[in-house]
Amino acid sequence: MRILLLITLLCLVACQNTTEKEAEITVSEKKEKTFPILEPNRYNVGFLIMEGVYNTELTAPYDIFQHTIFRKNIKPMNVFTVADTDAPITTFEGMRILPDFNYKTDSLPRIDILVVPSAEHHLDTDLENEEMIAFVKEVDKEALFVTSHCDGAFVLAKAGLLDGSVSTTFPSDIDAMRTMFPDLDVRENVLFVHDGKYITSAGGAKSFEASLYLCEYLYGKEIAEALAGGLVIDWDLDEVPHLVINED
Repeated sequence: MRILLLITLLCLVACQNTTEKEAEITVSEKKEKTFPILEPNRYNVGFLIMEGVYNTELTAPYDIFQHTIFRKNIKPMNVFTVADTDAPITTFEGMRILPDFNYKTDSLPRIDILVVPSAEHHLDTDLENEEMIAFVKEVDKEALFVTSHCDGAFVLAKAGLLDGSVSTTFPSDIDAMRTMFPDLDVRENVLFVHDGKYITSAGGAKSFEASLYLCEYLYGKEIAEALAGGLVIDWDLDEVPHLVINED
C-alpha cells in the first residue's frame, strides 16, 4: 500500500513538473513576436490602424490590394498593419486585430503605399497624438503614395501632407474639415481625389473604388477589372465621380 502511494505521489510530481514546463514554453512562445513574410519585388502597403478604426475603410482597400498577388505579370502588393502597440486593436464595430508592426518599437520595412483608414477619433483626440502624426510625416518622405479613406484625410491634413493639394473626405465631414483646415482645398460631390501622390476618398463602401483606381493607375484597366470581378464589384472608372488633379 505504501509503495502504491509512493508511486502515485511520484506521478503527480512528474505531471506537475511537465505542466509547469509546458506553461513556461507557452509563455516563452507568446513573448516571441512573429512578423508577416514580405515577399521581394512587391509594393509594401502599410495600413495605419488604431483604436476605433472603422472596418470598411480598413478591409475594403486591404481586400483589393491583397488580391493583387493572384494576378500575373504585375508587381503585386505585400499588405500589413501598423499601430503604436502590440496589443490587439478593437475596431469601432468590435473586431479585434493584432497589429503586424509596432511603429514605436519595431524595425519597419519601407512603406511604398501608406493607407490611413478612418477611425472614431480622427476629428479630435487622434489629431493630438504627436507620435502618430510624426510617423505619418516620416513615412511620407519615401512613400510613393499616401492614401486616406473617410476621415483619415484629417490625419493627412494635420501632418501637413495636403497643403497645396486638393482633397476630399467623408461627405458629412467636409464642412468640419474646411473649418479645421481653412487653407485646404476640400472638394465635395466626388468619391475620391488624386493629387500628386495623395489619394483621399469619401470612404465607406466607396473605399473599394478609390483602391481600384490606384490599381488601375498602377496596373492598367484590365487588371483593375479582374480585381473588381474577383470581389463581385461593378467597376468602370468613367462612371465614378472623381478628380485627378496632378499625377506624379
